[in-house]
Order: sequence, then C-alpha cells, then structure tokens
Amino acid sequence: MVRDAAREARLLDAARAGDPAAFDRLVDPFRAELQAHCYRMLGSVHDAEDGLQDALVRAWRGLGGFDGRGSIRPWLYKIATNRCLTLIERRGRRELPTDLGPGAPLAETAWLEPYPDRRLGLADLEPEARSVARESVELAFVAALQHLPPRQRAVLVLRDVLQFSAGETALLLDATAASVNSALQRARATMRARRPDRSQQAALSDVGESGLRRLAARYASAWEQGDVDEIVALLSEDARYSMPPLHEWFEGPAGIRAFLIAKPMRLRWRFLPAQANGQLAFGTYLWDEDRAAYRSAGLDLLALRGGGIADVVSFLTADLTMFGLPEEIPN
Repeated sequence: MVRDAAREARLLDAARAGDPAAFDRLVDPFRAELQAHCYRMLGSVHDAEDGLQDALVRAWRGLGGFDGRGSIRPWLYKIATNRCLTLIERRGRRELPTDLGPGAPLAETAWLEPYPDRRLGLADLEPEARSVARESVELAFVAALQHLPPRQRAVLVLRDVLQFSAGETALLLDATAASVNSALQRARATMRARRPDRSQQAALSDVGESGLRRLAARYASAWEQGDVDEIVALLSEDARYSMPPLHEWFEGPAGIRAFLIAKPMRLRWRFLPAQANGQLAFGTYLWDEDRAAYRSAGLDLLALRGGGIADVVSFLTADLTMFGLPEEIPN
C-alpha cells in the first residue's frame, strides 16, 4: 500500500504537470471498477462507456481540484457518479420486458443491456471479491436499480456495493450523512420488493462448477437438438422468457413451451458459452442457408432459482464480439 500510494503521488505530480500518459497510468487501476459502476447506474454498456469517458475527461481537466490527500479513487467516483446522474436525467431508465407496467409507452422504451464479465477485471480480484463483483452486476439487481430514483440509486450502489461509509458517500454526493442514510433505507426497501428472494435464488457459486457445466450442457444440447421437452424440464414453475427489444414475454413452462414450438424449435441453432453479468450465458446462432453458416442471433442470460432456470433474457441485438464470441460459426 505504501508503494502504491507513492506511485500514485508521483503520477499525480506528473499528470498535474501536463503529462497525459501519467494520467492514464494513474486512473488505469480504477478503470474497470468505474465502468462497472457506470453500468450499474445506467443499465447500458454503451452509456457506461460514454459516462466513464466523459468523467475521465472532466477529471483530467479538473485535476487541480483534487486536494491530493489520500487515494484519487473516491474523487474519481464522485465525478463518475455525478456524470451518471446527469445522463440519467437526459436518457431515462433502462427496462426489461418483464418489468414494464400496463400502459407503458412501448415506442419510447430503452432496454437494459448485458455486461461482459471480461470488463470486470475479475482476474485481478481475490475469490471472495470476484464473487461480489459478479453478484453486483447480476441482471435482476441492475434491473431493480433502474427503478430507484437517481439519487437513491447512487446512494445504494456507493454504500452497499462499493462499501463507502455514510460520511464518505455524503462527501461524494455533496449531501449530509443523515440524508444519505434516509435515502439508503428507502432504496433498500424498494430493492427488497423488486428483487427475487435471494434465499431461493441459486447463484453460480451455489450450483458448483460441475453442476453448472452439466446444466449448461443440457440446455445447449436441448436447443441444438430441438428437444422442447428437455428445455421445459429445466425450467422452474415460475420461469419467464423475454427477448428485448421485443416487448412480449412468456411465463411458466406451458407458456414457454407453446412459444418454443410455435417458431424457435422449427429453426436450427448452435449455442456457445458466454460470460455476462456474472450469470450462465450463451451466444446463440441461427442457421443461415445462404452463408452456409450459423449467424449471430443474440445473447441469452439465464437466472437460476429453486433448482431450475427461472429467467431467460434473450438479447436479440447483442454484439457477441463484445463477449469474446464470433459473429458466425462455420458449419
């Protein structure tokens, strides 16, 4: 820690003297966590990229405003959080089809986007921190965050995810500790009402590596073989299936079965394992006769609960290259 602090101080001095390379080295250790923070706040990879880039430009230009006491990390979070709050006001919140209420203006809906695990910097984290990082970008958690008022969203993420104290959070948001604590109580109550019961939700670590591999192999094989019965057998009784940007979604094994039989199971599929939002995920590929290859058809994220697959969100417009997967698979 002493060496890190000394290195940061040297880079800070060089950056203040006008060295952009020193600034890049100064902020690089925090880049992955800051982008994940922006994603939690905004629900979009692309918005998170924009928010982080804007925040770092503002940090570079305003470096003289940092007092140099302690790590630069909280100061960067202050700038990034404020930039996210501005973007939320301009762009609104992100949704999943299953979260839309009656009468929602569908034509104006902005959809939640999946987040690549590779951007979390997991390789640099200890096992416990790696698990926490994955849980903090789970789709259900990020979707629930979008329904919090912006300031409550910021408070909950800063306090419960990033573990800043009430006093530190107050400084980051130019607020009082009392107002932070009040906002946190309200935010936690909303999150409890919107999120699945964690006691029933099976995270990847709960399933175990071998069990997860078996479930993933069964699910992918069932799709590739067109085995509707096997897919349905893997679902929980309250399973849901949605496909943003389509608004319609299906619920329960019977409803999902009818949907699968109606169209998807008439087509030829290939699935490749992916890593997104700390969840079981697949890149999906649809046979293209003209190209004689399987072409990218989207990214499926699966949530597990009660011993089965409780939620499938198929992002039909996802860029699979962002998740380290090819655009097509030769036959």
